[in-house]
Amino acid sequence: MQANTPFQEDAINTIRFLSADAVQKANSGHPGLPMGTAAIAYTLFTKHLHYNPANPKWVDRDRFVLSAGHGSMLLYSLFYLTGYKDMTMEQLKSFRQYGSLTPGHPEYRHTPGVETTTGPLGQGLATAVGMAIAEAHLAATYNTDNHKIVDHYTYVIASDGDLMEGVTSEASSLAGHLGLGKLICFYDDNNVTIDGRTDITFTEDRAKRYEAYGWQVLRVKDGNNVHEVDQAIQAAKADPRPSFIICKTTIGYGFPTWADKSAAHSGIPSEEELSGAKKALGYPVEPKFYVSDEVLAHYREALTRGRQEEATWKQIFDQYRAAEPEKACKFERVMKGDLPQNWQDAIPTFPADTKGIATRAASGKVLNALAMVLPELIGGSADLSGSNSVELKGLGSFQKNNYTGRNINFGIREHAMGAINNGLSQHGGLHSFVATFFVFSDYLRPALRLAALSQIGNTWVFSHDSFMVGEDGPTHQPVEHLNSFRAMPNVITLRPADANETAEAWRSAITRSDGPTILALSRQAIPTLDREKFASAKGLHKGAYVLADLGDRPAELVLMASGSEVDLIVKAGQILAEEGVSVRLISFPSLELFETQSKEYQDLVMLPNVKARLVVEAGTSFGWYRWVGPEGAMITMDHFGASAPAERLAVEFGFTVENVLQKCRELLEK
Repeated sequence: MQANTPFQEDAINTIRFLSADAVQKANSGHPGLPMGTAAIAYTLFTKHLHYNPANPKWVDRDRFVLSAGHGSMLLYSLFYLTGYKDMTMEQLKSFRQYGSLTPGHPEYRHTPGVETTTGPLGQGLATAVGMAIAEAHLAATYNTDNHKIVDHYTYVIASDGDLMEGVTSEASSLAGHLGLGKLICFYDDNNVTIDGRTDITFTEDRAKRYEAYGWQVLRVKDGNNVHEVDQAIQAAKADPRPSFIICKTTIGYGFPTWADKSAAHSGIPSEEELSGAKKALGYPVEPKFYVSDEVLAHYREALTRGRQEEATWKQIFDQYRAAEPEKACKFERVMKGDLPQNWQDAIPTFPADTKGIATRAASGKVLNALAMVLPELIGGSADLSGSNSVELKGLGSFQKNNYTGRNINFGIREHAMGAINNGLSQHGGLHSFVATFFVFSDYLRPALRLAALSQIGNTWVFSHDSFMVGEDGPTHQPVEHLNSFRAMPNVITLRPADANETAEAWRSAITRSDGPTILALSRQAIPTLDREKFASAKGLHKGAYVLADLGDRPAELVLMASGSEVDLIVKAGQILAEEGVSVRLISFPSLELFETQSKEYQDLVMLPNVKARLVVEAGTSFGWYRWVGPEGAMITMDHFGASAPAERLAVEFGFTVENVLQKCRELLEK
């Protein structure tokens, strides 16, 4: 086995001590992982990773995901050393400080070069599976025999904690099934977590586990040995399966008393501990943040190498453009995130229909129409494609033997599905969507939160949106879910009232690029409103809009609802109008969008002087008080559901025209 050269050791130690110095200066952070995995990162970034620090968004770069995001200084040190222009020494010295590019955990869109937000353990590796799916799909779709314009790897460093979280089990199982051979994961096997040695909680054979998933499993006996790591990467690239490289490392390597102990995970090294490590590894104790000219020049070779690699790729792409002009134009468009001209012409409109259609079914019709003009549209559901109405008909299933397929069969893996949705979008070139029953959104909430935090413009389709699920009972009847997502920053939740609002909801989702969009859709049929009598469904884009004013006088009662309950207020309002009551009807598909409108528009819709207001929604009352006001009333669900036919539940829970009328008359009597 070849030993590292003295120069390599110096270069590796530079990563270690830039990281440790930053943690000590910030008095906060996680020094153990950078100290233990520096040689792995050095080998990858200097010998294998294709990237251009001068252009972190080069489309055919390799993706690197630090799933163990608590070790973020490893990433920032590498960015500085290899020449990412925004990552200055001052940024390293501002680690974990307000406004810096070096936050406690890597944040997508915040720090150039960070491919995905990591920190919640397991999410990084699972998201990387999405990136690998994206690479495989785009390569199969756009490459030709003569021109490979999509040809890159996705690399991950994962920790014991990542492997313990269930999301990685789901994602790794799917990755093995799909044969994602360009996915390579380094497992930082150091046998230590915060509470102590891993033998108190984590004793299964991880190698056999990943072999069972269908991965190639490789072992690096010494994670500090560059040659051994290099050989493992070469073997990983040569195998058609995803590769799991078990690297035996020492957390806090070099620390005189902390090495191989949990204290190194997130402890702040004392001056004695840090100086002792530098002395033990032959590194200058002073000055802090020391980088020799020779080491910096060595790392900065990445700039020349990266420019050359991108230039070579551009030459290949120019040849591709000459040979395949139509495909090249389409590829450039999707990678920029632009939409084709007149794409919205594909969105169907639905005629008035008193019987109507479930919004999940309407969504399926819109989605399939859009898929014909948007080749970047790809996604699937958690074993519920028929129930969620998200199958892209005739477009194939993404499988090991058919990477051009645009239907992803996630299986019953909501945790992984959510993270993969993020990876698909973050890779670039795709607009991804996923689907499940609304009640099971609880399983993927961590990923959706990261989508919101990371400003990822993907779509989340949740059907069976209320107690109208019926006989399946309260375990399957979402109650608090609408308002829980409304409370999450940068999420737009759309609950359309009929088929045409559903079409507008998809228009909104496709055009939104700075955050996730939720479509909450009904299981049951909902009447399609006659838009010649009622306002255009385009009002959805403002969150709430006046559906109609009924009666001959100024409104004395305001009725508002979302989703399937809009039909209730329409029917009740029509009866009241026949009785001589003037009523304003408001469709309220999105509280979040309405809250962003001007006060003038809000007042125009809500009529502040009208105090008699009623909201009807099959969800909790939380969040509605602002719009109902102190003298208004609510028909909502501040309790769980029950198992019975949906029609019986509607009566029991008060979601009937008769109960709406009774509440309205009580308000008017006040």
